[in-house]
Order: sequence, then C-alpha cells, then structure tokens
Amino acid sequence: MNDARRKQLQSAMGEIYTVIDTITECADEEQEYFDNMPEGLQGSEKGDQASETIDELVNIVDELNDLMSRIEECKA
Repeated sequence: MNDARRKQLQSAMGEIYTVIDTITECADEEQEYFDNMPEGLQGSEKGDQASETIDELVNIVDELNDLMSRIEECKA
C-alpha cells in the first residue's frame, strides 16, 4: 500500500475513533440514567429498554474496535 492510501486510511480511522468516542459517551450517559433510576423502575419496561440500549451500544463499540484492528492490518 502506498503512502497516499495509508494516509486516507489513517484519516478514516480518525473519524471512526470520533464515532467510537461518541457512542461510548452515549452508552455511559445511558448507564448513568439507568443507575439513577429507582429500583422499581429499573425492572420495568423503561429500565429494560435502557439496559438493552446500553448493551447494544457496547456491542457496537466492540465491533468498531474490531474493524479498527482489521484496518490497521491492511495498513501494514
């Protein structure tokens, strides 16, 4: 791979890192929201939705981190 394409990939990776940070922040805020719910509400549909959202956002971040590893391998 030539330097120009490596630079393009590096730029794309920077954008993906920004997305990862944003999604992580949203997951953290949703976790804080869930943690501050009264216990009775945590077990309700609203609490279940928050918990599912947190899990899904964490999974997305994990998948994006795997993608970053794959891109890094391509740059080598």
